[in-house]
Amino acid sequence: MIRVLLTAFEPFGRDPLNSSLEAGRLVVAGPPAGVALEFAELPWVFGDSVTELRRAVARFEPDLVIATGQGGNRPDLTVERVAINLDDAVRAPDRTGNQPVDQPVVPDGPAAYFSSLPVKACVEAIQQAGIPATVSHTAGTHVGNHVFYGLAHLIATERPELHGGFAQLPYLPSQTADRERSTSMSAETAAEGVRILIRSAVATLHPPTAGPVAAPRRRAWLPRRGG
Repeated sequence: MIRVLLTAFEPFGRDPLNSSLEAGRLVVAGPPAGVALEFAELPWVFGDSVTELRRAVARFEPDLVIATGQGGNRPDLTVERVAINLDDAVRAPDRTGNQPVDQPVVPDGPAAYFSSLPVKACVEAIQQAGIPATVSHTAGTHVGNHVFYGLAHLIATERPELHGGFAQLPYLPSQTADRERSTSMSAETAAEGVRILIRSAVATLHPPTAGPVAAPRRRAWLPRRGG
């Protein structure tokens, strides 16, 4: 059975909710069939978030990691394609007040990593289920990208057998009540999109192997009795 680690972020700022966390809890309550699912809530903190991610990977030893975050400015479920080696929290600090500007996620690390998920196949599968989804080429420069890059660096340098990537979910409807022109997605719809993302990634990266083909039965030839 394929082992999948799903992560989401804790609420941050003044908002008591985080769409990735609410959707993640629903996925845990009804996981995709055929996978062993583990869930980790990550702190909205530079450094600590990647540390907690690494602990979860070491504890569960997954085959696949799907990290999710809240993309409040996104109108749909976006599957990220590229993680960049940049922490630039110029607009807002993390939960602890840390606000790095123009700092690398990993000193001397590559400028960027591509996701090791089949990004386009996953997005197409989500769309075919009637759930809005697109490929994104930027995860920003805050804690979400920080975790995405940290995961990609872990895969590239220590766990080449692991696959993983990052997706962002829109606000929940209740989070847009006091925000003008903000789009939203229900937690139930977002959770189903995440389930499809997991199933699509598993099907592409770990296709089922055909069982052993039975050898043809050899016919036992018996001598005919004379008549």
